[in-house]
Amino acid sequence: MEVFFKVGVITSPHGIRGEVKVFPTTDDPARFKKLKEVFLDTGKERIVLHIAQVKLFKQFVILKFREYDSINEVENFRKKELWISRSQAVPLQKDEYFIADLIGISVELEDGRMLGVLKDVIQTGANDVYVVECTDGREVMIPAIKDCILSVDVEEGRMVVHLLKGLMEL
Repeated sequence: MEVFFKVGVITSPHGIRGEVKVFPTTDDPARFKKLKEVFLDTGKERIVLHIAQVKLFKQFVILKFREYDSINEVENFRKKELWISRSQAVPLQKDEYFIADLIGISVELEDGRMLGVLKDVIQTGANDVYVVECTDGREVMIPAIKDCILSVDVEEGRMVVHLLKGLMEL
């Protein structure tokens, strides 16, 4: 299971007082208002930054870190990712999973045959769609609904699915 989750990418400095404009990669950008700290991935290490101020601006989040007070200090943060630890993540409801935990798990058919590996999750609004790369190289898209997803065990790295008629000819 993943220990850290990406919550945003810094796009540019904002103003002259060390604020940065962040493109959020989380479902709820307002969650930044509850965060006390984030980890900046410099490419070499992760640095803890303490959040002093949060503003929501269009599709972006404007962050001010306690550690920095000028545009010159944050200029090198462009295109750097912001991460949080699992302990800071939003609590999940029953049958909810972090996408980062699902990517790469084995997907089996209900009869025990290996189907493939979960490669991607497409968020459609109505329900998610799981993209599975099959053992034969093909891809199949499985709706993340109870009729199709029979069980998920993130810790075991295993998902059992039922393929509805027409999803894939076996």
